Amino acid sequence: MLVDHATFTVRSGKGGDGSNSLHHAKGMAKGGPDGGDGGNGADVVFVGDPHLDTLASYARRRLIVAEDGEKGRKKSCYGKRGETLELPLPLGCQVYDTSTNELLVDIVSETQRFVVAPGGKGGRGNIHFATPIHQTPREFEEGEEPVELEVRLELKLIADIGLVGLPNAGKSTMLSRVSKARPKVADYPFTTLGPQLGMIELPGERRLVVADLPGLIEGAASGAGLGHDFLRHVERTSFLLHLLDAEPPDGSSPAANYRSIRHELSSFSPLLLEKRELIALNKIDLIAEDEREAFITRMAQELGMPEGERPMVVSGATGQGVRELLEACWVEVQNSKDGGLKSGSTGWKSA
Repeated sequence: MLVDHATFTVRSGKGGDGSNSLHHAKGMAKGGPDGGDGGNGADVVFVGDPHLDTLASYARRRLIVAEDGEKGRKKSCYGKRGETLELPLPLGCQVYDTSTNELLVDIVSETQRFVVAPGGKGGRGNIHFATPIHQTPREFEEGEEPVELEVRLELKLIADIGLVGLPNAGKSTMLSRVSKARPKVADYPFTTLGPQLGMIELPGERRLVVADLPGLIEGAASGAGLGHDFLRHVERTSFLLHLLDAEPPDGSSPAANYRSIRHELSSFSPLLLEKRELIALNKIDLIAEDEREAFITRMAQELGMPEGERPMVVSGATGQGVRELLEACWVEVQNSKDGGLKSGSTGWKSA
């Protein structure tokens, strides 16, 4: 199961104390100061790791402590600095300071590094305090104290496509057909208990990443059902693929179900309504073939689509229309990257 949030404390390494040492050797009774500096404490660094997709490794941790710097030594030897503690995070992870709720960093690339808790600086040894009139100083500096900070991690999956819809709209079946992901599929609601990522391979070495989000229900933005914990993942997607059950088993209207989900998205974040989307009527094989054309036309009207626009029709069970849907998704992803609508796109953004 996906773990997409964690809270724990990080502590950097304490700086090592400087040494208070006087050189003693045969024939050199007053050899002078030779105390070296203490080593710097280790930094705690968050780094992006594209191979991670969960925060499970941090779920049960309460305190993560970096290595202290070593104390300075005699003979002007410096203490060893603490080894930097790198904590890998999946891409799309946001780090917050729990005391201020300030967003410290948003990890979005594998090359990204963020020092969340810098190590304490090592103290100076007594060799730095010698003067012509103070030739045997006993002064030295203690190492700086470590930085301790409680952080909250929130993971928002980065995907090209956010697959949304009511429970049992056929999202898991669709994902298992178009990718190698194998989410649980059954004939009861909430078979998907956490977001599932799938990689779609298209001809021409093209790839799309799709996130199947748990089925949303009315009141999800207020905490009902499973959707509230996972709506945050919608924010990272390039566009939304809204899958509607063409023949809901409860006899409800696909258009009414569509508006219900749109309301929940808006309640969670009005910005989600600005995302482009594709609407696909799934399980079209359940509609009699001689009735499909009239059904699609009626759905376009009930969904309030612009003149000439129609929802796409697919069947995750039989594969009908799936290839056409994936090609349309590819166009939408390119549109989102280019920041505009290209001619030939079948996508639209509803009000």
